[in-house]
Amino acid sequence: MHDHRAPGSQELWQGFSKLPPVRRFRWWIGGGVLLFVLVLVGIFVFTGPSTPPGPIDRPGPPGTGPLTIVSMGDSTLSGEGAGDYTADTNGANGDWCHRSPNATVEQTDIPGIVEKINLACSGAPAAQVGLGDTKQWTEPSQAGRLAELVKTHRVAAVVVAVGANDDPHFSQLISQCFQAWFVSGNAPCRTAIAPTWQQRVDAMVPKVVTALNDIKTVLARAGYQPGDSQLVLQSYAAPIGPGIPANLQNLNGCPFRTEDLRWVVDEGVPVLSRGLASAAAQAGLRFLDLSRAGLGHEACSGGADPSTEWFSRLTLQLNDLADADRAGHAIQESFHPNANGHAQFGRCLSEFLATDAPAAACLKGQDGNLHPAATVTAG
Repeated sequence: MHDHRAPGSQELWQGFSKLPPVRRFRWWIGGGVLLFVLVLVGIFVFTGPSTPPGPIDRPGPPGTGPLTIVSMGDSTLSGEGAGDYTADTNGANGDWCHRSPNATVEQTDIPGIVEKINLACSGAPAAQVGLGDTKQWTEPSQAGRLAELVKTHRVAAVVVAVGANDDPHFSQLISQCFQAWFVSGNAPCRTAIAPTWQQRVDAMVPKVVTALNDIKTVLARAGYQPGDSQLVLQSYAAPIGPGIPANLQNLNGCPFRTEDLRWVVDEGVPVLSRGLASAAAQAGLRFLDLSRAGLGHEACSGGADPSTEWFSRLTLQLNDLADADRAGHAIQESFHPNANGHAQFGRCLSEFLATDAPAAACLKGQDGNLHPAATVTAG
C-alpha cells in the first residue's frame, strides 16, 4: 500500500511524543495440555517467536496533512489581551472572539509541529467548545470545526482552556470586584462570591467533562487511537493580586480592594484550578495548572514599569466608544494575559508536551521564566 505520509513525518512525530506499545501476545500452555499434545502427535512445534515482540511504533496521528497543534476554549487561549486581533474576530459581522497572533498556541515551539491553529473564542462556554448548536459571537461548535480540520491535518496536540465562563462566570466576578471598589460603602466582592464559589465550580465540572469527551469523540471518529494526539486541559492564572502599588488601585490600572485581590489569588483561582484538574482526570486528559503561573507578574504589579507584567491592566479602547457596535467591547481586553504572558504560557506548554507527565504546574524558575513543575493544586 502506498504510504501517504509526508517524508520524514514519522521521525518528526517520534521526536514529539512517546507512543504507547501495542498489546504483547504471550503463549501460555499448561503442563497437562502439553503432555496431552505430546501423546497425540509425538511432537510439539511452537511457531511463535521465542520472546514476546517489542513495541511497534505507530506513525502518529492518522490521515494526511501537516502535523498540527490546536488550541480550543475561551479568551485565555484565544489571545484576548494580547492585541493585534485578526480582522475577522475583531468585531467583523459580530465576531468578537479576539484571536491574536500572539496567543499561547502561536508561542509554542514543538519539534515536528508544522502548523498552529487557534479555534478558541473569547467568552466561550463549555457547550460551544463541545459538539452541539451553541454559538459564541456567531461562531459554531469548536469541536465541529476540529472535525473538519482533522480531514486535512494530522493533529498532534490539542490544548483546551474552558470552564470559567460557565457557572463560575469569572469575568463577572472581576466586574463585581470592580463595582465593590467603585461604589463607596459596598462590601468586598468576596463577601457575596465566596460562600457559593465551591458549588459553582462543582457545577462547572461536568460541563467541562462533556466538552472534553466531545473532543475525544471527534478524534476517535477520525481514526485516532489513544496516544495518537496529546490532549491537555489547562487552568487559569490569576490576572490580579494583592502585591500592587496603592497608587494603581484605581482607574489608572487595577481598581480593586486589597482583600478582594487576596481572595482571588488565595482562594478563587486555586478552587477553580482544582475543579478543572478533576475534570481533566474524569475525561482522561493531561492537566497543566496555571493557577500560580502569574505570581509577581499580575496586572499593575510592575508599578511604573508595566513591561514586567504578564496581564493587561484596565484597558479602554477610546476609539471604540464612538462606534455604537463597538462601544460595548471597549474594555474587553482588560485583565487578560498580554503578549508577554502568552509567550510564557507557550513556553511552559511546549516543555510540558515534551514530557510524559500526566500533570504539572507552570512555575517561575531561577531564570525568571515559566517551566512545568511536578506539583499541582489538585489534591
